[in-house]
Amino acid sequence: MNLFDYVRPASVAEAVAAGSQPGAAYLAAGTNLLDLMKGGALRPGRLVDVTRLPGLDRIETLADGGMRIGAMVRNADLARDPAFAAAYPAVAEALLSGASPQLRNAATVGGNLMQHTRCAYFHDAASACNRRDPGAGCDARGGENRNHAVLGWSDACIATHPSDFCVPLVALDAVVEIEGPDGRRDVALEDFHRLPGTTPERETVLRAGELITALRLPPEAGGFRTHARYLKLRERTSFAFAIVSAAAMLRIEGGTIQSARLALGGVAAKPWRAKAAEELLIGAAPTVESFATAAEAALTEAMPSGDNAYKIELAKRVLKCALLLAADGTPRRMPALPASVFNFDTGCHSHA
Repeated sequence: MNLFDYVRPASVAEAVAAGSQPGAAYLAAGTNLLDLMKGGALRPGRLVDVTRLPGLDRIETLADGGMRIGAMVRNADLARDPAFAAAYPAVAEALLSGASPQLRNAATVGGNLMQHTRCAYFHDAASACNRRDPGAGCDARGGENRNHAVLGWSDACIATHPSDFCVPLVALDAVVEIEGPDGRRDVALEDFHRLPGTTPERETVLRAGELITALRLPPEAGGFRTHARYLKLRERTSFAFAIVSAAAMLRIEGGTIQSARLALGGVAAKPWRAKAAEELLIGAAPTVESFATAAEAALTEAMPSGDNAYKIELAKRVLKCALLLAADGTPRRMPALPASVFNFDTGCHSHA
């Protein structure tokens, strides 16, 4: 690990000033950043510790019925907050399916949004990676890439975004609150992460010195609470990132779908909102046939980026299964294995 300066500001304004310096990086729990620093994948010259900034650790219900979550709220605390879990059960399920209990107790909301890809070539400082070293090339293109992107990828980068938390949040139109040298601004989470294009090193729309201070969910997001699920397929049920995941949230009245929110994880460099599939479901009955049609529409633009054509069919099946589970209704209690396809009390296996 390279030498670096360590700064602990007392206010958001001080943090932004320190974070605006060249080579600076914000430090929260460090569950992703410190690993990358130890391996040499990231080499910031200054760490700005934001863990003790006042006011960033609150979960607040807003006057309009929405909810605001401070960037320093811990993942475990958010998932177990009764009001939050009741209003946004698919988000709580996604949180509890991620990492391990120890990491969830440390990891933060803001850090989760900012975590880097788990592409092995990005983590390996000896490998060519345009995301880590612009212009170096992409060893993943001709390497081990069976778990890489099938949507939105480019010749410059085929990595995927690893977050579970962000997938249902994108579907629910979450908004990121940001403070920076030019003041505060709000960015829709759907627009926060960037597709690689020719500049994969620019992972988000954050500008120099900008700091995530909170995440906000609009009041209408709570309207999907009775039919909301998150489903995650992984190589092992505990402590593994998604090969493919799906968030499905429905508003059903009189046996007809009035509104739908869908998003996929593990398929692109950002959580992938499936708006065309959502539109197909409006006015349809919640049936296997309508869900299969929606799943096909969600993957229309998918293309293999290497040895990963299987992920396209897999994503369709996972999304269809998530829709079937959502149509059955949100469980009264969190499943014993949140988001797992092997959680047999969900009935998912019967729809394979």
